[in-house]
Amino acid sequence: MIVFVRSPLPAPSRLPPSAKLVFTVLAWNGRLTQKALIERTALPSRTVRYALGRLRDEHLIIERLSPRDARQSLYAAVLPGAEQGGGGDEQNPLSVPEDQSND
Repeated sequence: MIVFVRSPLPAPSRLPPSAKLVFTVLAWNGRLTQKALIERTALPSRTVRYALGRLRDEHLIIERLSPRDARQSLYAAVLPGAEQGGGGDEQNPLSVPEDQSND
């Protein structure tokens, strides 16, 4: 059974379908690694890398190093209404909650 879910934020129409899918998955799931994106989208790794690059170029995602493994990056969608710059960590989709920082 295939279920179509409307994205909470429409990605720009000039993006390829793979980038729109990756953006939607990030918008619904929060922070994810590239490996998690590959698993959740069922897209090839090269396609996910390309989609992340396009989304990064459009400033639609934030990329940060994973606090648990510095070899991996975490990606999060930039949603409208979230404070950009100068705000506290509660507005940052990639901030690490206090209880998870020492795992």
